[in-house]
Amino acid sequence: MSVLSTGPIENSLISGVRPTQQVTIRLVNRATADSVTVYLQGYVISTTRTLYVHEAISIAPNEVVSKNYFADLDAFEFVFETSAEGVGEVGISVWGKQASGQLVDAHRIVVHENIVKDI
Repeated sequence: MSVLSTGPIENSLISGVRPTQQVTIRLVNRATADSVTVYLQGYVISTTRTLYVHEAISIAPNEVVSKNYFADLDAFEFVFETSAEGVGEVGISVWGKQASGQLVDAHRIVVHENIVKDI
C-alpha cells in the first residue's frame, strides 16, 4: 500500500476572496490490464483536521477520472491511498480553480513534481 499526500494547502483570503474555490483531481490508470482503486480523503485544515471528502474510486485500465470538490476553505489537504500493486500505474494531479474555472498556479500539483509525496 502507498499513501500520497498533497500536504496542507493554504488558501487564505486575498482582498476578500480565496484564490481557490474548487479543486479538480485527475486520476490516471496507466495499466493495460488491471483496474486500480484509489481511496481519496479530503481534509479541512483549521484548528483541527476534519474529514470532508471520503471516496473510493475504481479506475479501469487506461482510464482517466476527474473529480471536482469544494475548496473555498482557509486550508485543505488531500490524501490518496492505493494498493502496492497499483501505485506505479496511477498518476495523480490536483488543480486549484477559481469560481470562473481559471487555474490557480500556486495550487497546481502534478504527478511529475515531487510535491505529492510518499508518507
